[in-house]
Amino acid sequence: MSFDKLKGREKDIHSVQDITIALAGNANVGKSAIFNQMTGLEQVIGNWAGKTVELADGTLRHHGKTIRIIDLPGIYSFSTYSEEEIVTRDYIAQERPDVIVNVIDATQLERNLFFTLQLIEMQVPFVIALNLVDAAEKRGIYIDVVKLSKALGVPVIKTIAVKGIGIHEIADSVIAVAGSKSDTCITRIKYGPEIEERVLKICGILADSKINLLNRWGAIKLLEGDVEIIKVVKNNNPGIVETAEHLANEISNLHKESCGTVLASERYAVAARISRNAQKQSKPLKPSFGEKFDSLSLHPIWGYILLFAVMSSILIFISIFGGLVSDFITNLFENNKPAISGIGPDLAWNGAVVGFYAALAVALGFILPFYLILGFLEDSGYLPKIAYLMDQPCHAMGLHGKASIPMLLAFGCNVPACMACRIMENKRDKKIAMFLTTLVPCSARTAVILGLVGAFVGWQWAVALYIFDFILIFMIGIALNRLMPGTSPGIIMEMPSYRTPSLSIVGKQAWGRFREFIWFALPLIIVGSVIIEGMRSTEVLNTVSGIMSPVTVLWLGLPAFTGILLIFGILRKEAALVLLVTVAGSANIASVMSPIQMIVFAIVVMIYIPCISTIAVLIKEEGWKFAAAVTVAEIGLAVLVGGIAFRILGVFM
Repeated sequence: MSFDKLKGREKDIHSVQDITIALAGNANVGKSAIFNQMTGLEQVIGNWAGKTVELADGTLRHHGKTIRIIDLPGIYSFSTYSEEEIVTRDYIAQERPDVIVNVIDATQLERNLFFTLQLIEMQVPFVIALNLVDAAEKRGIYIDVVKLSKALGVPVIKTIAVKGIGIHEIADSVIAVAGSKSDTCITRIKYGPEIEERVLKICGILADSKINLLNRWGAIKLLEGDVEIIKVVKNNNPGIVETAEHLANEISNLHKESCGTVLASERYAVAARISRNAQKQSKPLKPSFGEKFDSLSLHPIWGYILLFAVMSSILIFISIFGGLVSDFITNLFENNKPAISGIGPDLAWNGAVVGFYAALAVALGFILPFYLILGFLEDSGYLPKIAYLMDQPCHAMGLHGKASIPMLLAFGCNVPACMACRIMENKRDKKIAMFLTTLVPCSARTAVILGLVGAFVGWQWAVALYIFDFILIFMIGIALNRLMPGTSPGIIMEMPSYRTPSLSIVGKQAWGRFREFIWFALPLIIVGSVIIEGMRSTEVLNTVSGIMSPVTVLWLGLPAFTGILLIFGILRKEAALVLLVTVAGSANIASVMSPIQMIVFAIVVMIYIPCISTIAVLIKEEGWKFAAAVTVAEIGLAVLVGGIAFRILGVFM
């Protein structure tokens, strides 16, 4: 890690229009909501930790100035253990944004101030957005922003981000702080005298050596034994590292604890004191409905029963609802089908029109409802409860409950889910999590499972396929854990309170995800439908199907034409279902495929590599060798399992 950019850079904000700010704070405090309000870019908001793993970038024009806004991943400290912590620390320390907006959860003031104190140690200019004040007041918690601002030495703004309250004031404060002459935080929070004495000693040595590490912050990190900071200092002056180690040992001997533990305790003590002085509790807290519901949703037995009931209910509802919507749209178009003959009209109707209404039926019947329900679960705070329940099963795969976060994301789309695997602490865990994440049925594969098996065979079989897939993921995870030995570090996850989902936020999330299907997938499916209709008219389809028939017909027991569908499915999984209607020449798929064939087809689509976009993100994250290995493994696994399933189902059905 290079710290060249930490060398002092003076700016005259009055002569420079652009201001760069960064939103920083704990996970699930409302940074993305503030980002959305300031930029209008509709960054996806989720009421659960570990969601943001990249830097979201947007702009705001305010009082004649252009403010660039960066939404940093939510973290709890500047210790470099996870990808989020590394990304946030490196950006603040190296890029030096003009102002940090430290977003704090008003309902958890003391805990959030632990991170705030580390910003003060860095001596960076920042303002505090005290978010969720409405939720705090409902719990009888009232915070005196004047006292809090005086104690910390920075402006404190009350906000209710989801309603846009306080956003204008944040922008005003940002401009004021960026335009001030001081380039540092006003207040220096002091710790115990034995700590301060040694911090000041290291600060003096760093200053004499001209190693600019935001001296106080650098000194504290040296005492904590921060590996990256030690590496930087050792390259310039090894003697400073030896001195810091000696001083850290003195602190450890005084307190009979490691120096890092002592410093953490000092921060918590200061945070507790500031919190105690700045807030008051007007009435004793009574357990809310959400807190009472936690006892059920996190119960070691009832929690899993509730989880199974919730997920099954979702699948059954979407299966039935999607079938009704699909029948309605299909009948609407087929009842108005004109009399056609000839290659041109056939391409137009059987290709373009059939492809359009089949895609529309899948989108409105299966994909959109799924996105709405997923958004509801995210915003309500139930997803972290699932992650907690999945911690024990994940440990059997050599991971921890945090790995379930990208897997939950994968129900929507595997692409951001694979990127979310950056939250894993090491390469081994990340690779295992990415492999398993690509096996989770995304919304596109859900459309195939529910739109084919659920609609034509029965929702019971659709639910059974999901259960089978989860068992398969678990077994593969155990196998990968044994093939890739190592240990996964323990974690403490944020467990947010339940809250009433915002219909506007859920709607925006669903539309943001659904919009990609409308603008990208729908045209692709229509073009693919026309191509397949043209291939069928010119007998090319029979040729391609014949080449693939040893796999599709002899091994999988599927109709020969499904080979071309599996190829198109690599582009978009829902295309496999929509184009099935085109190839079949009818929305009544049961006329060209038996129930066994539908189940086998769905199994193959469910297991083999999700789509070309997923392959691209695997290459981006871990290189082409890993992407190729995952692709080949999943295609081979899909064919193997599909063939076995065909033979087993043939005995029982």
